Amino acid sequence: MTQVTQAALRARSPLLAPFEVRSFRFQWPADLLTSWAIEMELLILGWYILVETGSVLLLTVYGALQYVGTLIAPVFGLAGDRFGHRNVLCAMRAVYLSLAVLLTVLALCHAVSPVAVFCIAAVSGLIRPSDLAMRNALVAETMPGDRLMAAMGVARTTSDSARVVGSLAGAGLFALVGMGWAYLVVSAFYGAGFTLTLRVGAARAAGDRLARLSLWRDLREGMRFIADSPQSLAAMWLAFLVNMTAFPMTSGLLPYVARDVYHIGQTGLGTLVASYAGGALAGSIVVSMTGRRLRPARMMMIFALIWYALVFAFVWMPNPILGRLTLVAVGFAQSLSMVPMAVMLLHSAGQRFRGRVMGVRMLAIYGLPVGLLGAGWLIQRVGFVAMASSYCVFGILATAWIGLRWHAALWPASAPANMR
Repeated sequence: MTQVTQAALRARSPLLAPFEVRSFRFQWPADLLTSWAIEMELLILGWYILVETGSVLLLTVYGALQYVGTLIAPVFGLAGDRFGHRNVLCAMRAVYLSLAVLLTVLALCHAVSPVAVFCIAAVSGLIRPSDLAMRNALVAETMPGDRLMAAMGVARTTSDSARVVGSLAGAGLFALVGMGWAYLVVSAFYGAGFTLTLRVGAARAAGDRLARLSLWRDLREGMRFIADSPQSLAAMWLAFLVNMTAFPMTSGLLPYVARDVYHIGQTGLGTLVASYAGGALAGSIVVSMTGRRLRPARMMMIFALIWYALVFAFVWMPNPILGRLTLVAVGFAQSLSMVPMAVMLLHSAGQRFRGRVMGVRMLAIYGLPVGLLGAGWLIQRVGFVAMASSYCVFGILATAWIGLRWHAALWPASAPANMR
């Protein structure tokens, strides 16, 4: 295929353009299968903890354990820069597979317990927060710059579609065949994802692995780069904010909403998750189709505010039908904020700091367990609606402050953060 023909194809179908890169043709299905397994696992175990313990506080503790590794995410980013992002991602996914097989055996032998689930969640939580960072860094490492926005949008569909398919499949399998056989499917997905990840990218040369062995120096360089980059610093603060005050409503707290607010079972929970994820999937596709015309920083800020407004509307919805419709819009706005943020960070970081910057970005996810634990405590005292409404109001005010504080770096069309 000539260069002219390839350019014409990209112009007609930007959604397919990233698949011209061989590495992406393996990475996309690898990420897709891994994401499906993760979402099925989260729903199955979240519902198991809620039913077995009857405690929303323990449910939020389980959700928080998924993110204990955010504090060491920069180390994974540094390891990716040094040893190769594909190599680190393969090692992480081998651990996912091992833990899933262990839980499958326990479930089939009727030996699973909340304590075992919490222990396994703690181990997987050490590494899982860095998975998205490694995915994004690997896409940026293998993708030409003119296709990065489209590629990031397409890559994001793996996690968005997983929340549709994984949530419905996880809920359906759990209800139909029980935890053990459902987890056998989860293990199979992890295994297929790991196998495909082995074919992604290219391994680093041995000389690269031995270079620059100063861990703390490299981490300090990455942190200093972010501190000296206004758009990156603003994005980090916004990422922490939305993880603390917006994501809890559509992740760890949805089992509580399904059972105690809408009074629906695990299948109903699956439809709530799928509604949110369907909107996010649509948003990711829109970004991939129109990416070259978007101003990343502007999109990030505008749709963060819209996101909060829609979450506020969701918590006041009186029935699951209206709740599902609102969740579609919430997911759509979330994608139109978070995907441009990732592209902006990758563009500004360049090849040298890419892994470290995305690793530090994962530190922002630490806001999610903080927000979840705070939400669990507040729900018991003031109720779900009051807690969620206060989170949204605070989020809107703090987002407006970030936009004003770094206005010069985020809003002008000529700013580097708005490069197309």
